[in-house]
Amino acid sequence: MTDAPLTALERRERALGLVAERGFVRVAELSDVFGVTTVTARADLDALERAGSIRRVHGGAVPTSSLIAVERPDREPSFEEALAASVEPKRRIGVHAASLVRNGQSIILDVGTTTLQIARALRARHDLDDLTVFTNGLSIALELEAEIPRFTVIVTGGSLRPKQHSLVHPLAGAMLAEVHVDVAFIGCNGVDPMHGVTNSNLPEASVKALMLRSAARSVVVADGSKLGEVHLGRIAAVDAFDTLITDAAAPAQLIAELGEAGLATAIAGDPEPGDEP
Repeated sequence: MTDAPLTALERRERALGLVAERGFVRVAELSDVFGVTTVTARADLDALERAGSIRRVHGGAVPTSSLIAVERPDREPSFEEALAASVEPKRRIGVHAASLVRNGQSIILDVGTTTLQIARALRARHDLDDLTVFTNGLSIALELEAEIPRFTVIVTGGSLRPKQHSLVHPLAGAMLAEVHVDVAFIGCNGVDPMHGVTNSNLPEASVKALMLRSAARSVVVADGSKLGEVHLGRIAAVDAFDTLITDAAAPAQLIAELGEAGLATAIAGDPEPGDEP
């Protein structure tokens, strides 16, 4: 607690600094730090949100940078730009996700750089055989091409989006409506307890929603930087997915809130030497 009461302006300036520093601050933390009630702490955050300085989420606040993709969808990074970001966390997520796949299964691999890492990890699974992979990502199909006939690779078809090398409506949906796979691995741009799993592009979000409905089990893959983010196209509520696979950088508070909202979380890490996948 502070030694002397702060004015509302001082509290809000310091609260803004904490949000910027930590990436996520809870109402209860602000109440303890500033020696005010939780009602006052919420009011301070509400005032900062009205000023456009932060974004309110369940239980606290995150920086406004989380809203860039909502306000400016034209800023969607290219596949190549995304590939260069968070490389090691995505690799670990890919290895963890690939370890869930079994011989003889059918899976969906959604377009994306994290799911590309799943494809690479599947290739490294020399124990894996008779796998059928549906994908709307041209990069993923090319990555898996060398594993034919050990893997059967089926591309959904559809209109090509050059920025992500992805296939979307109309034909992608027609194929997905006709299949039912064991597991779907779905990428995204944001995972938020209140707003659900979202994507920056509406056509891709629509295809991801179909993938979700075409699978017995659905896994959303997202590195820690995507937790708490909200984007333009809603895929589904978080409890529509069975599991989230993320990395150790994911904020513990958001993981707890996602659990309360019905989404189990697995933290990806390097497998121990000698471990079986």
